[in-house]
Amino acid sequence: MRLNSFDDFTALKEVVLGSADGYADRIHDLSFDMFISDNLSGAKGYYPSISEWRPSQERDDRNEPHRLALKKRFLEELIEDVEGIADSFRELGVTVHRPLALDPAATDVTTPAWSASITPPLNCRDNTLILGDEIIETPPTLRDRYFETQFLKPVFMEYFRQGARWTTMPRPMMTDASFDPANLTSAAPNIEVPLDPQASPYDVGLELMIDGANCLRLGRDLIVNISNANHALACDWLERHLEGRFRVHRMHKLTQSHIDSVVIPLRPGTLLIRNERVLDYLPQSLRGWDTIVSPSPSVDDYPQYENDDPIPASPYIDLNVISVDEQTVLVNDACKTLIRTLEDRKFTVVPIRHRHRRLFGGGFHCFTLDTVRAGGAENYLD
Repeated sequence: MRLNSFDDFTALKEVVLGSADGYADRIHDLSFDMFISDNLSGAKGYYPSISEWRPSQERDDRNEPHRLALKKRFLEELIEDVEGIADSFRELGVTVHRPLALDPAATDVTTPAWSASITPPLNCRDNTLILGDEIIETPPTLRDRYFETQFLKPVFMEYFRQGARWTTMPRPMMTDASFDPANLTSAAPNIEVPLDPQASPYDVGLELMIDGANCLRLGRDLIVNISNANHALACDWLERHLEGRFRVHRMHKLTQSHIDSVVIPLRPGTLLIRNERVLDYLPQSLRGWDTIVSPSPSVDDYPQYENDDPIPASPYIDLNVISVDEQTVLVNDACKTLIRTLEDRKFTVVPIRHRHRRLFGGGFHCFTLDTVRAGGAENYLD
């Protein structure tokens, strides 16, 4: 079918589902610390911060791979759960596309300015924004994911052959000087980050960087969460590129990056939100929508890990649901209270297993890129 995706709730026909094959480790660098900085201090005191992974005197060796290697059993279970998601989509009549496999020999990403370990295309929502009939590859915010959209090239090529537009936003040099540290000092003052960014001959100053998951798609309207100068520059580009086709709305500092575990449109007129404070950040026309406030998670909702395994994802990761249509929502089967809450509001909930979502990061919305939905360029905000 031809590429057509304007929202997150009309009938889903085709989807790209990411792959966890080859997910071996997560090495810290400046880009990773900045990306997850709003989760580093935990939530409400219930969750360990990343600074508590190991004693303070050992934090200087945080880049040693063996410190952060993810356990083989957990990876096998993650792969098993992702394949279960694929099966569930197919049972619901959704066509599932998959990325290219990561060659086991491919362990590093290297550019003239830096090198980083490579991760597989699991959270394929992040580096691509689908707007109607256009694929927009977004400028990456994490070095180890710099070439991630390459794994989606066969899928994108097929949509291109069928008539889709295909655009790549400017790629950042991504040196230490490329990042705006404002979100670190203003939103998460107690985090552990590199204190001595290094100069590079490739420095060009602040650059465009943003993920597709910073954006909320509502027909002809695009709401963009902006928490730093990198996001603002990227939004400038989106406004110019989309002028006359989409209305771009700036939303400032709802969260430091992704919003799909904070505010989720389940159907026209209904939002699932983390808490009522979210409404203060939304465009005025959205504040009148019906809201479902998510039940607060507790530490017992998640598997517990030994040996100081890193837990980078937000404790609210299970709000990262995906709708198959305006009545049907895929929800983590461990979230009994959220399931009951949605069922009480007359949604059909499809429980799906995803065990290690906080360890690896990512939920059902993160793992997917919806490429064909029934909806069009509706005026949901008028």
